[in-house]
Amino acid sequence: MPIYEYVCTDCREKFEVLRAINAADDPIECNFCGSDQTSRAITLFFAKSGGRVVAGGNTACSTCSSSACATCKI
Repeated sequence: MPIYEYVCTDCREKFEVLRAINAADDPIECNFCGSDQTSRAITLFFAKSGGRVVAGGNTACSTCSSSACATCKI
């Protein structure tokens, strides 16, 4: 299950919740003030596997225009 980030429009606090993908946009109560005036936040992430960027980050090397640079292995 993924972790989603939410923001409360009443108290402005951000909080994270581990929930199923199909429940990501379902209403959820704020962990801080109990308000039901919350919305899912847009969250960026970065993933690296085996020394290579697999999600997020730059898609091209800063020293070349290729999307598969042999020098930096992006």
